[in-house]
Amino acid sequence: VDASSTLGFITLRGGGLLVVNPKATPMQIIAEYDRNTVRGAGFAGAQAAGIMYVNSGGGSVLDPYRFDVYAFPLSGYSAANFPNIPAPKLLYSDDGAERDSHGLVVTKRERFVWVLDRDRNVAEIIDTDTGANINTVDLNKGGPAGLAPDLAGRSPSGNRIFVSLRGPNPLSGDPHLSTGSTPGLGVIQVTKNGRSGKLKSVIPIHNIDADRIERADAHGIGVRLKETPRSQGGDVSGPEEEEDEDKEDDKNKPMTKK
Repeated sequence: VDASSTLGFITLRGGGLLVVNPKATPMQIIAEYDRNTVRGAGFAGAQAAGIMYVNSGGGSVLDPYRFDVYAFPLSGYSAANFPNIPAPKLLYSDDGAERDSHGLVVTKRERFVWVLDRDRNVAEIIDTDTGANINTVDLNKGGPAGLAPDLAGRSPSGNRIFVSLRGPNPLSGDPHLSTGSTPGLGVIQVTKNGRSGKLKSVIPIHNIDADRIERADAHGIGVRLKETPRSQGGDVSGPEEEEDEDKEDDKNKPMTKK
């Protein structure tokens, strides 16, 4: 749903997409897109810089691997339009082996959108100014391999991205895409003002059943500010959250004399 709550983007498992007006009574479909325009197993949407970013991933027997990212406008929708109007832009597409576009997260100041790949264990970074894929962050480095990063949330300061990591026995989703090695939470350090990052740590969770089988399977994630005496006094930054991603990246730059 966009920031105005007047546009809801609904991806369809078999392909296609509906745009609805959630504020209408009854709720009204104001745009329809076919499966040739928006591929199947679409998952997430994220609004940034006046655009709604939507993706399509792998999943179906006929299309087991896919990584597509679309840019939809935030105006021009009407039930009177023909299908596939207004037209989205396909920003990035890869239907090769071992690809699955899944969770999206917007960096601070909405300059970049990170799109997670559960199968390849990377994050593709989209520039919101140009729509170009400008970098790939390898999440196999800095922790266990095969994490299956699912959904993500950004810290208020912008210098951390928190990622849910799937387990070895996924409770939902297609197993060939959602099976991970270490269920829990991944913490990514954002660098280069959102253009890059690195996996800093993995916090595992466990749910061992009577047969000693790991059943933990992190999926949803949400970042919330916890009200503390410090935050009530106006300071909502923790010890590691005092600086945003710009200042965090500047720490590694050599000092120059003025």
